[in-house]
Amino acid sequence: MEKFTQLSGIAAPLPLVNVDTDMIIPKQFLKTIHRTGLGKNLFDEMRYDDKGNEIPDFVLNQPAYREAQILVTGDNFGCGSSREHAPWALEDFGIRCVIATSFADIFFNNCFKNGILPIALPEAERDMVMTDAEKGANARIEVDLVSQTITLSDGTTINFDVDPFRKHCLLNGLDDIGLTMEKVDAIAAFETQASSSRPWV
Repeated sequence: MEKFTQLSGIAAPLPLVNVDTDMIIPKQFLKTIHRTGLGKNLFDEMRYDDKGNEIPDFVLNQPAYREAQILVTGDNFGCGSSREHAPWALEDFGIRCVIATSFADIFFNNCFKNGILPIALPEAERDMVMTDAEKGANARIEVDLVSQTITLSDGTTINFDVDPFRKHCLLNGLDDIGLTMEKVDAIAAFETQASSSRPWV
């Protein structure tokens, strides 16, 4: 998993509430078990018409936001089914940070396991970030996980909370497998001891 320490990027405003995982990545794209290739279908039903043509008004189709790395959105983002493909699609598109007033629990947890930083802010502070994002590509936002701060294009700084363990995992690029591999020496020692004490197993 790619480490997350600091990010300076374009933020795309998506002022919607209750964006569920089927909106993020529709069910017809869930057949793959690969984490790559889903970015082109992120928000598929909002990005494309019935003929597969881009819908110009959708934020990620606008020139200013095609390279967005931050998504600013509303309440209860990531609700619905528990599909891990949702953060896979966001990450594959290039989104490394999602800022909202609240998240669905399973989606929130899946973000951390896939190298995405979800930040929950009070509505007033989220609105400040949304307003800055609406300025377009000239307004780059900085997210610093080490100091737990968001710096807007005018220099305004907003603090955010993050669980210390999840912060450690993101800073070091540790998913569930990575966390297990940190204990590989202890696991090997246990297996050696177990084989010696119970050779019949």
